[in-house]
Amino acid sequence: MRLTKRWRVQRMTASGLVHERADELAGEEPLEVRIHGTPFTITMRTPGNDVDLVAGFLVSEGVVRAERDIATISHRGGIGATGERDYNVVDVRLAAGVDLPDTSLQRHVYTSSSCGVCGTASIEAVHKVSAFDVAGDGATVRLDHLLALPERLRAQQAVFGRTGGVHAAALFVPVGGPTAQSEPRLACVREDVGRHNAVDKVVGWALRDGLLPLRGAVLQVSGRASFELVQKAAMAGVPVLSAVSAPSALAVELAEELGLTVVAFNRGETLNAYTHTYRLQAAPTPPGL
Repeated sequence: MRLTKRWRVQRMTASGLVHERADELAGEEPLEVRIHGTPFTITMRTPGNDVDLVAGFLVSEGVVRAERDIATISHRGGIGATGERDYNVVDVRLAAGVDLPDTSLQRHVYTSSSCGVCGTASIEAVHKVSAFDVAGDGATVRLDHLLALPERLRAQQAVFGRTGGVHAAALFVPVGGPTAQSEPRLACVREDVGRHNAVDKVVGWALRDGLLPLRGAVLQVSGRASFELVQKAAMAGVPVLSAVSAPSALAVELAEELGLTVVAFNRGETLNAYTHTYRLQAAPTPPGL
């Protein structure tokens, strides 16, 4: 189980010039999620922060909403007959009183690293209802602070810097209250070959730290704003989703319905605001101007 893997490559030019060198590739391995020992799904992910990944996935699926809903979560369920631990298996034991997930919503076979909802068995399961009131979150964020987030995220993308092959998600939380004018604090960064996995790892970290719902927080992602990322943000109570690339039409429609602010094409100088723009505030004019 490796975060990255080195591979010999031949770097070529149009003239046929070849230079052999070592390249570093992002790791990608299957992770089986079990609930009370029963397989629930298999996802392709970059190894690392697996417990956070599974915890965040269960938030996204509506199985849990607080740290207390999980009794145990570990790789112990992957111990085989030989006594060796399989780090590609995570077993979850839900706390007493927490309902097991509806098996009719169980994910078929596996979830790929590029799609977090394409394995969902029932189309009705895609449109989940958050336990948290995102629409009622009165958070505001200054535009100059928001525009600075992609670069702050990029500076923390260690695996991307080595491989160029992973997505990233970062959680920025308000300092001094949800409507404060202070620059938000970077609370957590996670990387993965799957953009939805990176978000699940961030949400799972927040769940295990007892931070849900994430009132006043901004979720910054390194790629596009898809339907599934809007859904994951809403399920964690995040009021603002910021993406470097484009949003999808379905993502914008869902965000509008849920009361979540979506900005995209956030490249540091300008951004496009698509929904609930009342949360975005202009930077104050410097004194003397």
